[in-house]
Amino acid sequence: MKVILLQEVDNLGEGGEIVSVKNGYGRNYLIPRGLARLATASTIRAAKEERRQASRKLAQKQGDAQNLANELAKLNLELFAKVGEENRIFGTITSAQIVEALAAQGVQVDRRKVELAEDVRMLGVYTAAVKLHPEVTAQVKFQVLPEGGVAAPAAATAPAAAAAPEAPAVPEAPASAATPAAPEPPEAPEAE
Repeated sequence: MKVILLQEVDNLGEGGEIVSVKNGYGRNYLIPRGLARLATASTIRAAKEERRQASRKLAQKQGDAQNLANELAKLNLELFAKVGEENRIFGTITSAQIVEALAAQGVQVDRRKVELAEDVRMLGVYTAAVKLHPEVTAQVKFQVLPEGGVAAPAAATAPAAAAAPEAPAVPEAPASAATPAAPEPPEAPEAE
């Protein structure tokens, strides 16, 4: 008996293949479970047409993924993070933050498709791989910047901080208020 497999069956074949099986196996197991259908002339033609359309759709998806990969390669993303000593960021840059930055640029990508080769814990320029298709992977460049502006090199900030005099913690009062008036004597308790 010849059947057309509707999905992958272990030790038998992939979906869409035409295979020969024993009559009982096809009638009692494959067909009732929806794993295959009987291969007649019309179902064989329909299966060939489905395979042709599926391959065309797959080629279209691959072309779209390649176009998106080219677009992503042109983007330069800027991610901002809180910075501590020696330009180390607090925490790490995650794939979710990269996806948010891509969304701000108008590109929607699933965060599970973004792969970072290394942990991003310092300021600088990095590259992330975005898997758009089984055969297409895009490289996205992103720069990690400090929140609120450009960070000075760590070596330059340390001597400048040591040389600067400490500022008073409390702001100084105006000169007229600096000289207090004579204190008033305490009031005596009234006698009865």
